[in-house]
Amino acid sequence: MKKRLHTPEGVRDIYNVECGKKLALESRLKKVFHLYGYHDIQTPTFEYFDVFREEIGTTPSRELYKFFDKEGNTLVLRPDITPSIARASATLFEEEELPIRLCYTGNTFINHSSYQGRPKETTQMGAELIGDDSVEADAEMLALVIESMLTIGLKEFQLSLGDVDFFQSLIEDACLDEEAKDRVCELISNHNYYGVEEFLDSIQVKRSSKEAFASLGELVGGVEVLAHARDIAPNSKGIMALKRLEKIYDTLKLYGVEKFITFDLSMTGTYGYYTGIIFQGYTFGTGDAIVKGGRYDHLLEKFGKQSPSIGFVIVVDELMNALIRQKIRIVYTRKNTIILYDEGRQREAIALAKDLRRKAKNTEMIKKSKEKLLEEYVEYGREYYAGNLIYMKKNGEITMINLVTGDHKILGSKDKNAEN
Repeated sequence: MKKRLHTPEGVRDIYNVECGKKLALESRLKKVFHLYGYHDIQTPTFEYFDVFREEIGTTPSRELYKFFDKEGNTLVLRPDITPSIARASATLFEEEELPIRLCYTGNTFINHSSYQGRPKETTQMGAELIGDDSVEADAEMLALVIESMLTIGLKEFQLSLGDVDFFQSLIEDACLDEEAKDRVCELISNHNYYGVEEFLDSIQVKRSSKEAFASLGELVGGVEVLAHARDIAPNSKGIMALKRLEKIYDTLKLYGVEKFITFDLSMTGTYGYYTGIIFQGYTFGTGDAIVKGGRYDHLLEKFGKQSPSIGFVIVVDELMNALIRQKIRIVYTRKNTIILYDEGRQREAIALAKDLRRKAKNTEMIKKSKEKLLEEYVEYGREYYAGNLIYMKKNGEITMINLVTGDHKILGSKDKNAEN
């Protein structure tokens, strides 16, 4: 059997310092979620195919990783965690009438085409507010995203905010069928407004609708674009969507985070289950969104419970790439102590390690090889972010080396060393 020495296409190993920084980043983000009152939930990595079926409005079937259980049921690796949260909420909180706040960390799996060059496994952190259809709930989720970004040191970012109902009002006014709607959404997502105009001409859409779609590219910017959007809103559905966006913006002023909001009324929604506001977060150093979210008031109905909801995901891998490229330090303080000991000093080394660990100090033990120099162990410690190296020599001498400053200190006894 051939040895597999590398990972499949689209996935990779994450280890050592990078893994430590990723986990530290996740820990800081989770603290912010908890500060807003969100509770942890874990859902299975794989689910029945029905949880992500086409009707749900998530990832296309051709991009799912599918397999079968012993009974012949079709299972899939989750491509998106929100439908799993919706299923769990409809089941576990079936009788709950007050809002439920849930947060999670997990990996998702999408079988992208190889030419896209995108990872097929990504880590997502998210929060879902179940059972609240208010403007205040929308604003809370946006404020939580912004505070999460600020907490980890990201200063240069923007949340693009749109509304599916506004876009849908244009679709309905133009009397587009599902196939035509999909084509228009595709062209607008690619910012191909000339293509939109040509396509609408080809199917003989009325002039006012063509002009409305053509102007979407200009409805991007500050809160002033909402006033301009009123000029093309074709019906009460569009007007109500704009009024809601205005109220959300006013609420965000109370949080003091409105400067991070950009309106983009050309947004069509990443997933088909979105029903109201939708948003994506962008920053320098990555071409893809680091945050995706929106309102999904009818998703839980697919699992048996009527409950308006809103949520978002932070794409941790994209966020890490952005932080690294912007040279923003991800706080990662491993700071192990290495106990290096010669032959014959094992008893004292273990006793010292036990004492340090009782004091909650990470301690790594290494028996020194006669073939290796002390300098090699010092370099090893620095490479793996250790703080100190304590060398217990065969002659009874104990030396402590500060791996950050390079200072050496001769310790008089094992007891004195333990105190340090």
